[in-house]
Amino acid sequence: MSTLYDFEARQIDGKTVPLSKYKGKALLIVNTASACGFTPQFGGLEELHKAYGNNGLVVLGFPCNQFGAQDPGSNDEIAQFCQLNYGVSFPMMAKIDVNGAGADPLYRWLTTEAPGLLGSTAIKWNFTKFLVGKDGKVLKRYAPNDEPAKLAKDIEAALA
Repeated sequence: MSTLYDFEARQIDGKTVPLSKYKGKALLIVNTASACGFTPQFGGLEELHKAYGNNGLVVLGFPCNQFGAQDPGSNDEIAQFCQLNYGVSFPMMAKIDVNGAGADPLYRWLTTEAPGLLGSTAIKWNFTKFLVGKDGKVLKRYAPNDEPAKLAKDIEAALA
């Protein structure tokens, strides 16, 4: 059985990072977009990062352009947008696909570990969130319309 720590990801600057770097931390992994109705959630994600970061939460944003072409920019443009508009200081990763034949292996694993409604493994839209425990196992999947602030209780439990 795999854990999050068996995967690696590319940071938005192009450098590859083993996710084992986050061993012992809880992670909130989110597929993001810069021009989506849910884009203001960047603010809420940043608030979670600030509120729980010192307690061991890491928010990881994975830009994706698969839903309504709502993140067409380059990794540099996305990084600038997130910083300028939402003060994002949590790690942003390089743009990936989360569905289909080209789906990132991490997302294939996440969606298998925590299927959506009726057992669907597909990501339905931007800002689908996955909470991963300190043991590297997926605890819960959240819908795009689940506001970050409403995840606080689950995050606190994951950090306990």
